[in-house]
Amino acid sequence: MIFPLLQLGAVLLVALYLGRWRLSVRRRNTQSWDALMSRLRPDWSARELSDQFLWKEGLTSSPEDTWTRMEGPHGLWVMYQNAKVMLEMADYAFRNCENVDRVLVETLRSDAMQIRVCVLMALAQYAFSHASEGVRVNAFRAASMYTGMAARMTQLLQENAAVLVPDFVAAM
Repeated sequence: MIFPLLQLGAVLLVALYLGRWRLSVRRRNTQSWDALMSRLRPDWSARELSDQFLWKEGLTSSPEDTWTRMEGPHGLWVMYQNAKVMLEMADYAFRNCENVDRVLVETLRSDAMQIRVCVLMALAQYAFSHASEGVRVNAFRAASMYTGMAARMTQLLQENAAVLVPDFVAAM
């Protein structure tokens, strides 16, 4: 008697999860560009990490300097959230632009996922060992990927919607 109830409960939980997932995908796909721009977190910027932020990949600071400039876990969390928003921006461009570079969009998707994994690893390490060398190296790697992703997003916008570049630069 209890086994069928457990099965029913499991099926209901899976159905509820899939329904919520479908609703979130639908909501994400109907967002406007302005709504996406407003979700970028302006309370921390990677401008301090690179002289050519948004225009060229790479960092001009050491792992120790990067950790200090990113304000530790706060900067990591902002990168985590902004990577998700930039992933959604790449998807938006893919859906709404005819001649979008598919390889660039796939690179942006890959970058976003790598950044998010790297940030989660750094935050987990930070929770156990605070600002150890491993945390700073993972934070540096995440910041390097983040500046590269921001530069590629700027490139995507320049190629497909140059009028939106100033708003993106201001939001970052």
